[in-house]
Amino acid sequence: MRKALKIMGIILLVVIVIVTLLIFLIIRIFTAPMVPSDYIKTVHTGGKIESKYLAMGNYKVQYIEAEAFGDLKKFEIYYPKGLEESNKRYPVVVFVNGTGVYGSRYKALFEHLASWGFIVIGNEDPSTWSGASADKTLNYIIDENNNANGIFYNKLDLDNIGISGHSQGGVGVFNAITINEHSSLYKTAVALSPTYDESAIALNMPYDLTKINIPTMMIAGTSGDFETQMVIPLEAMQRMYTNINAPKVMMRKTGCEHGQTLYEADGYVTAWFMWQLQRDEEAKKAFCGDNAEIYNNKLYQDIRANI
Repeated sequence: MRKALKIMGIILLVVIVIVTLLIFLIIRIFTAPMVPSDYIKTVHTGGKIESKYLAMGNYKVQYIEAEAFGDLKKFEIYYPKGLEESNKRYPVVVFVNGTGVYGSRYKALFEHLASWGFIVIGNEDPSTWSGASADKTLNYIIDENNNANGIFYNKLDLDNIGISGHSQGGVGVFNAITINEHSSLYKTAVALSPTYDESAIALNMPYDLTKINIPTMMIAGTSGDFETQMVIPLEAMQRMYTNINAPKVMMRKTGCEHGQTLYEADGYVTAWFMWQLQRDEEAKKAFCGDNAEIYNNKLYQDIRANI
């Protein structure tokens, strides 16, 4: 009897240890950063402009968070240090999460963009396709711009607001700029590996690209069946590009898988926002003109642009 109880005790202890390890592993998987902390040093670039804007900008960065309701849980805001004492107004970029991937997992990406003089804001919404959480996030930071007791009082350049999102977040970008209350406030958009239109409809995440009326860039990868067959096949991406009746760019980064598109193309994403929201003429050269850098960058392919 004692031997049996001892064996049962050992079995129970083993089960507890296994369950504990599984819980720990699950927590690690779902909270680990989606963006490597050193990605700006490890990502390969193929052009001087891409390389310049992949590096950190001139601003040191500070972080603040605020409570949000429901699935948003909290707002995460990265901004240039010294903003409170500055007389300058800063452009804003709203980030839209991929499926189940909270804004807190994009720290390095947000810090990088903020170092170039942007106020970058995200949230913890795990399901973002409708653009509703992006709309609430933008509404929050606009309210803070009007809050005389807050650090962002009169610090937002409301004429220069952009939005970016990855995967389901790319779908959220399309809907945020077309069918939500604050859609008209966005000046430009970036969609990274967005779920392609027909698949989005099948997943009950519809969007209408023909309603887009602001400059929009789409970037995808060329590696892995998940990226190239399930999320955004090349043929679908080309059709989506055609359906956008606004200034636009599409390109795919060679050898890049689905999760990597989030940061692998960040040099050009940053350059895009610098051009569109800060009127940076050097950044513009990456995309415009007969000798635009994107056309000469061997790390990118399937490039189309109408800007």
